[in-house]
Amino acid sequence: MPKQSVPPPKKNFIRRFFSLLGPGLITGAADDDPSGVATYSIAGAQMGTSLLWTAFITWPFMGCVQFMCARIGMVTGRGLGSALGLKFPRWLLVLASLGLLTANTINVGADLSGMADAGEMLTGFNSHIFVVLFGVGIGLATIYFRYYQIAMILKWLALFLFAYVIAAFVIGPDWKTVLHDTFVPSWPKGHNAWQNLVAILGTTISPYLFYWQSSQEVEHEKAKGRRMLVQREGATKREIIDRKLDVGIGTFFSNLVMYFIILTTALTLHAHGMKDLETGGGSAQTAGRFVGLHALHRWIDRRRSARDSHVDRLGRLCIR
Repeated sequence: MPKQSVPPPKKNFIRRFFSLLGPGLITGAADDDPSGVATYSIAGAQMGTSLLWTAFITWPFMGCVQFMCARIGMVTGRGLGSALGLKFPRWLLVLASLGLLTANTINVGADLSGMADAGEMLTGFNSHIFVVLFGVGIGLATIYFRYYQIAMILKWLALFLFAYVIAAFVIGPDWKTVLHDTFVPSWPKGHNAWQNLVAILGTTISPYLFYWQSSQEVEHEKAKGRRMLVQREGATKREIIDRKLDVGIGTFFSNLVMYFIILTTALTLHAHGMKDLETGGGSAQTAGRFVGLHALHRWIDRRRSARDSHVDRLGRLCIR
Protein backbone atom coordinates (compact mmCIF):
# COMPACT_ATOMS: atom_id res chain seq x y z
CA MET A 1 0.00 0.00 0.00
CA PRO A 2 1.30 3.51 -0.76
CA LYS A 3 2.28 5.52 2.28
CA GLN A 4 -0.01 8.39 3.13
CA SER A 5 1.63 11.74 3.80
CA VAL A 6 1.46 12.70 7.43
CA PRO A 7 0.82 16.42 8.11
CA PRO A 8 3.48 18.11 10.25
CA PRO A 9 2.59 18.24 13.95
CA LYS A 10 0.99 21.47 15.06
CA LYS A 11 2.71 23.58 17.67
CA ASN A 12 0.92 23.84 20.97
CA PHE A 13 -0.39 27.23 21.98
CA ILE A 14 2.50 28.14 24.30
CA ARG A 15 5.22 27.24 21.79
CA ARG A 16 3.42 29.08 19.00
CA PHE A 17 2.93 32.13 21.24
CA PHE A 18 6.62 32.41 22.08
CA SER A 19 7.65 31.69 18.49
CA LEU A 20 5.67 34.77 17.40
CA LEU A 21 7.65 37.05 19.70
CA GLY A 22 10.48 38.57 17.72
CA PRO A 23 11.09 42.06 16.32
CA GLY A 24 8.26 43.64 18.32
CA LEU A 25 9.40 42.24 21.67
CA ILE A 26 13.07 43.07 21.09
CA THR A 27 12.31 46.62 19.95
CA GLY A 28 10.02 47.14 22.94
CA ALA A 29 12.65 45.88 25.38
CA ALA A 30 15.27 48.08 23.68
CA ASP A 31 13.22 51.10 24.71
CA ASP A 32 14.19 50.35 28.32
CA ASP A 33 17.87 50.99 27.58
CA PRO A 34 20.25 52.51 30.16
CA SER A 35 19.37 56.08 29.17
CA GLY A 36 15.67 55.22 29.41
CA VAL A 37 16.15 53.62 32.83
CA ALA A 38 17.93 56.79 33.99
CA THR A 39 15.05 58.96 32.72
CA TYR A 40 12.39 56.86 34.46
CA SER A 41 14.48 56.68 37.64
CA ILE A 42 14.77 60.47 37.78
CA ALA A 43 11.01 60.79 37.21
CA GLY A 44 10.27 58.39 40.08
CA ALA A 45 12.82 59.99 42.40
CA GLN A 46 11.63 63.55 41.78
CA MET A 47 7.89 63.08 41.32
CA GLY A 48 7.15 59.91 43.28
CA THR A 49 4.17 57.92 42.01
CA SER A 50 2.38 60.94 40.51
CA LEU A 51 3.43 60.04 36.93
CA LEU A 52 2.52 56.34 36.97
CA TRP A 53 -0.55 57.10 34.84
CA THR A 54 1.67 57.99 31.88
CA ALA A 55 2.13 54.27 31.16
CA PHE A 56 -1.50 54.14 29.93
CA ILE A 57 -0.78 57.04 27.55
CA THR A 58 2.55 55.89 26.16
CA TRP A 59 1.55 52.26 25.51
CA PRO A 60 -1.11 52.89 22.81
CA PHE A 61 0.98 55.69 21.25
CA MET A 62 4.06 53.53 21.11
CA GLY A 63 2.13 50.46 19.92
CA CYS A 64 0.47 52.30 17.01
CA VAL A 65 3.69 53.91 15.79
CA GLN A 66 5.77 50.74 16.11
CA PHE A 67 3.16 48.63 14.31
CA MET A 68 2.99 51.19 11.52
CA CYS A 69 6.77 50.98 11.09
CA ALA A 70 6.60 47.17 11.23
CA ARG A 71 4.04 47.10 8.41
CA ILE A 72 6.19 49.43 6.31
CA GLY A 73 9.10 47.03 6.67
CA MET A 74 6.99 43.94 6.00
CA VAL A 75 5.09 45.27 2.98
CA THR A 76 7.88 47.18 1.21
CA GLY A 77 10.68 44.79 2.15
CA ARG A 78 12.82 47.85 2.97
CA GLY A 79 13.98 49.72 6.03
CA LEU A 80 12.22 52.92 7.02
CA GLY A 81 14.84 55.21 5.49
CA SER A 82 14.78 53.39 2.15
CA ALA A 83 10.98 53.28 2.10
CA LEU A 84 10.70 57.01 2.85
CA GLY A 85 13.13 57.67 0.01
CA LEU A 86 10.49 56.38 -2.42
CA LYS A 87 7.97 59.03 -1.32
CA PHE A 88 9.93 62.10 -0.23
CA PRO A 89 12.66 64.23 -1.84
CA ARG A 90 16.26 63.26 -1.20
CA TRP A 91 17.21 66.49 0.61
CA LEU A 92 14.44 65.98 3.18
CA LEU A 93 15.55 62.41 3.78
CA VAL A 94 19.17 63.53 4.25
CA LEU A 95 18.14 66.15 6.84
CA ALA A 96 16.03 63.61 8.74
CA SER A 97 18.87 61.06 8.66
CA LEU A 98 21.39 63.61 9.95
CA GLY A 99 19.04 64.49 12.81
CA LEU A 100 18.61 60.80 13.61
CA LEU A 101 22.39 60.25 13.45
CA THR A 102 22.96 63.05 15.96
CA ALA A 103 20.27 61.76 18.32
CA ASN A 104 21.51 58.17 18.02
CA THR A 105 25.12 59.17 18.69
CA ILE A 106 24.10 60.94 21.91
CA ASN A 107 21.85 58.01 22.87
CA VAL A 108 24.60 55.42 22.27
CA GLY A 109 26.99 57.50 24.39
CA ALA A 110 24.44 57.64 27.20
CA ASP A 111 23.82 53.88 26.96
CA LEU A 112 27.53 53.03 27.04
CA SER A 113 27.96 55.35 30.01
CA GLY A 114 25.07 53.69 31.85
CA MET A 115 26.39 50.18 31.21
CA ALA A 116 29.90 51.25 32.22
CA ASP A 117 28.58 52.70 35.50
CA ALA A 118 26.83 49.40 36.20
CA GLY A 119 30.04 47.50 35.41
CA GLU A 120 32.01 49.73 37.79
CA MET A 121 29.37 49.25 40.49
CA LEU A 122 29.64 45.44 40.21
CA THR A 123 33.42 45.06 39.84
CA GLY A 124 35.03 48.23 41.17
CA PHE A 125 37.01 48.79 37.95
CA ASN A 126 37.07 52.20 36.30
CA SER A 127 34.00 52.82 34.13
CA HIS A 128 36.12 54.14 31.23
CA ILE A 129 37.47 50.62 30.73
CA PHE A 130 33.95 49.25 30.37
CA VAL A 131 33.02 51.93 27.82
CA VAL A 132 35.76 50.60 25.52
CA LEU A 133 34.97 46.94 26.25
CA PHE A 134 31.22 47.30 25.67
CA GLY A 135 31.69 49.44 22.56
CA VAL A 136 34.17 47.04 20.94
CA GLY A 137 32.20 43.95 22.01
CA ILE A 138 28.88 45.21 20.63
CA GLY A 139 30.58 46.33 17.42
CA LEU A 140 32.19 42.93 16.84
CA ALA A 141 28.95 41.10 17.68
CA THR A 142 27.05 43.22 15.15
CA ILE A 143 29.59 42.43 12.44
CA TYR A 144 30.22 38.71 13.02
CA PHE A 145 26.99 37.37 14.57
CA ARG A 146 24.02 36.30 12.48
CA TYR A 147 20.67 38.01 12.93
CA TYR A 148 18.98 35.05 14.61
CA GLN A 149 21.88 34.74 17.08
CA ILE A 150 21.64 38.39 18.13
CA ALA A 151 17.83 38.20 18.28
CA MET A 152 17.95 35.15 20.56
CA ILE A 153 20.46 36.81 22.91
CA LEU A 154 18.34 39.96 23.13
CA LYS A 155 15.20 37.92 23.82
CA TRP A 156 16.80 36.29 26.86
CA LEU A 157 18.38 39.53 28.07
CA ALA A 158 14.91 41.10 28.11
CA LEU A 159 14.02 38.84 31.06
CA PHE A 160 16.42 40.76 33.31
CA LEU A 161 14.13 43.78 33.11
CA PHE A 162 11.68 41.91 35.36
CA ALA A 163 14.06 42.70 38.22
CA TYR A 164 12.29 46.06 38.56
CA VAL A 165 8.92 44.33 38.81
CA ILE A 166 10.18 41.95 41.48
CA ALA A 167 11.83 44.80 43.42
CA ALA A 168 8.54 46.70 43.66
CA PHE A 169 6.76 43.68 45.15
CA VAL A 170 9.64 43.03 47.55
CA ILE A 171 9.26 46.55 48.94
CA GLY A 172 5.51 46.06 49.40
CA PRO A 173 4.05 49.53 48.73
CA ASP A 174 0.71 50.95 49.78
CA TRP A 175 -1.18 49.55 46.79
CA LYS A 176 -4.20 51.75 47.43
CA THR A 177 -2.11 54.89 46.80
CA VAL A 178 -0.31 53.25 43.88
CA LEU A 179 -3.56 52.27 42.18
CA HIS A 180 -4.98 55.76 42.71
CA ASP A 181 -1.97 57.41 41.06
CA THR A 182 -2.11 54.81 38.27
CA PHE A 183 -5.73 55.23 37.24
CA VAL A 184 -6.38 58.86 38.31
CA PRO A 185 -4.14 61.21 36.28
CA SER A 186 -2.86 64.31 38.06
CA TRP A 187 -2.13 67.52 36.15
CA PRO A 188 1.64 68.25 36.27
CA LYS A 189 2.47 71.18 38.55
CA GLY A 190 5.71 73.06 38.26
CA HIS A 191 8.71 73.01 35.93
CA ASN A 192 10.08 69.67 37.14
CA ALA A 193 6.78 67.87 36.61
CA TRP A 194 6.43 69.08 33.02
CA GLN A 195 10.09 68.39 32.33
CA ASN A 196 9.74 64.79 33.54
CA LEU A 197 6.52 64.30 31.57
CA VAL A 198 8.17 65.46 28.33
CA ALA A 199 11.23 63.31 29.09
CA ILE A 200 9.05 60.20 29.58
CA LEU A 201 7.17 60.79 26.32
CA GLY A 202 10.36 61.51 24.39
CA THR A 203 12.17 58.49 25.80
CA THR A 204 9.31 56.04 25.27
CA ILE A 205 8.46 57.12 21.71
CA SER A 206 11.97 57.47 20.27
CA PRO A 207 12.79 57.96 16.55
CA TYR A 208 15.51 55.31 16.54
CA LEU A 209 12.91 52.70 17.49
CA PHE A 210 10.98 53.48 14.28
CA TYR A 211 14.03 52.67 12.15
CA TRP A 212 14.93 49.71 14.33
CA GLN A 213 11.48 48.14 13.99
CA SER A 214 11.30 48.33 10.19
CA SER A 215 14.94 47.30 9.71
CA GLN A 216 14.45 44.31 11.99
CA GLU A 217 11.47 43.22 9.89
CA VAL A 218 13.77 43.18 6.86
CA GLU A 219 16.41 41.15 8.73
CA HIS A 220 13.68 38.79 9.92
CA GLU A 221 12.65 38.19 6.31
CA LYS A 222 16.25 37.66 5.21
CA ALA A 223 16.69 35.08 7.98
CA LYS A 224 13.83 33.14 6.37
CA GLY A 225 15.77 33.00 3.08
CA ARG A 226 14.07 35.93 1.35
CA ARG A 227 17.29 37.65 0.33
CA MET A 228 15.97 39.49 -2.72
CA LEU A 229 13.72 42.54 -2.49
CA VAL A 230 11.04 41.02 -4.73
CA GLN A 231 10.76 38.07 -2.32
CA ARG A 232 10.24 40.35 0.69
CA GLU A 233 7.60 42.62 -0.78
CA GLY A 234 4.09 42.10 0.52
CA ALA A 235 2.76 40.33 3.61
CA THR A 236 -0.02 37.84 4.22
CA LYS A 237 -2.91 38.50 6.54
CA ARG A 238 -1.57 35.91 8.98
CA GLU A 239 1.84 37.62 9.05
CA ILE A 240 0.23 41.00 9.76
CA ILE A 241 -1.87 39.55 12.61
CA ASP A 242 1.15 37.78 14.09
CA ARG A 243 3.23 40.95 14.00
CA LYS A 244 0.40 42.96 15.56
CA LEU A 245 0.43 40.53 18.49
CA ASP A 246 4.23 40.67 18.68
CA VAL A 247 4.35 44.48 18.68
CA GLY A 248 1.45 44.74 21.14
CA ILE A 249 3.15 42.44 23.64
CA GLY A 250 6.55 44.08 23.12
CA THR A 251 5.25 47.60 23.71
CA PHE A 252 3.17 46.44 26.69
CA PHE A 253 6.27 44.82 28.19
CA SER A 254 8.26 48.00 27.61
CA ASN A 255 5.71 50.21 29.35
CA LEU A 256 5.20 47.69 32.15
CA VAL A 257 8.93 47.87 32.93
CA MET A 258 8.80 51.67 32.69
CA TYR A 259 5.92 51.68 35.19
CA PHE A 260 7.81 49.57 37.72
CA ILE A 261 11.05 51.53 37.33
CA ILE A 262 9.17 54.70 38.26
CA LEU A 263 7.39 52.87 41.08
CA THR A 264 10.56 51.30 42.52
CA THR A 265 12.52 54.56 42.55
CA ALA A 266 9.50 56.39 43.97
CA LEU A 267 9.28 53.90 46.85
CA THR A 268 13.01 54.02 47.58
CA LEU A 269 14.65 57.28 46.50
CA HIS A 270 11.68 59.67 46.61
CA ALA A 271 10.40 58.24 49.88
CA HIS A 272 13.78 58.97 51.51
CA GLY A 273 14.14 62.47 50.06
CA MET A 274 16.82 61.55 47.49
CA LYS A 275 15.56 63.52 44.50
CA ASP A 276 18.79 64.77 42.92
CA LEU A 277 20.36 61.98 40.86
CA GLU A 278 23.64 62.39 38.99
CA THR A 279 24.07 59.06 37.18
CA GLY A 280 22.00 56.01 36.33
CA GLY A 281 24.52 53.81 38.13
CA GLY A 282 24.21 55.88 41.28
CA SER A 283 20.43 55.68 41.27
CA ALA A 284 20.51 51.93 40.69
CA GLN A 285 23.02 51.40 43.48
CA THR A 286 21.09 53.53 45.97
CA ALA A 287 17.72 51.99 45.08
CA GLY A 288 19.27 48.53 45.28
CA ARG A 289 20.51 49.21 48.80
CA PHE A 290 17.06 50.36 49.92
CA VAL A 291 15.40 47.28 48.37
CA GLY A 292 17.96 44.98 49.98
CA LEU A 293 17.65 46.59 53.40
CA HIS A 294 13.86 46.53 53.19
CA ALA A 295 13.87 42.81 52.35
CA LEU A 296 16.34 42.15 55.19
CA HIS A 297 14.21 44.00 57.73
CA ARG A 298 11.09 42.13 56.62
CA TRP A 299 12.93 38.83 57.11
CA ILE A 300 14.14 39.95 60.55
CA ASP A 301 10.60 40.89 61.57
CA ARG A 302 9.32 37.45 60.55
CA ARG A 303 12.07 35.70 62.46
CA ARG A 304 11.51 37.89 65.50
CA SER A 305 7.93 36.73 65.59
CA ALA A 306 9.39 33.22 65.89
CA ARG A 307 11.54 34.48 68.82
CA ASP A 308 14.91 33.81 67.21
CA SER A 309 17.65 35.28 69.50
CA HIS A 310 20.31 35.28 66.75
CA VAL A 311 18.06 37.37 64.56
CA ASP A 312 17.59 39.88 67.39
CA ARG A 313 21.36 40.42 67.43
CA LEU A 314 21.39 40.84 63.64
CA GLY A 315 18.56 43.38 63.85
CA ARG A 316 20.47 45.46 66.41
CA LEU A 317 23.51 45.46 64.11
CA CYS A 318 21.38 46.65 61.18
CA ILE A 319 19.96 49.48 63.26
CA ARG A 320 23.48 50.57 64.16
